[in-house]
Amino acid sequence: MRAKRLFWVPVLATGLVVAGCTAEKTQDGEMPEVNVEGGQLPKYDVDAADVTVTTDTQTVVMPDIEVTPPSN
Repeated sequence: MRAKRLFWVPVLATGLVVAGCTAEKTQDGEMPEVNVEGGQLPKYDVDAADVTVTTDTQTVVMPDIEVTPPSN
């Protein structure tokens, strides 16, 4: 029980801090100009595992359920 209360303390404190402030955009942003030349993607040597997938038929026993609605 104590651990649950200790979990909620920082969560509630964060909620109060976020709810207690306002944010307003005062200036539009702009993407920087970037020149990109050349480059090389990294190379990987990957040995994948062999996976065999098969199917199998199983019989699952389900319990019988009786529902009796209350009479009004």
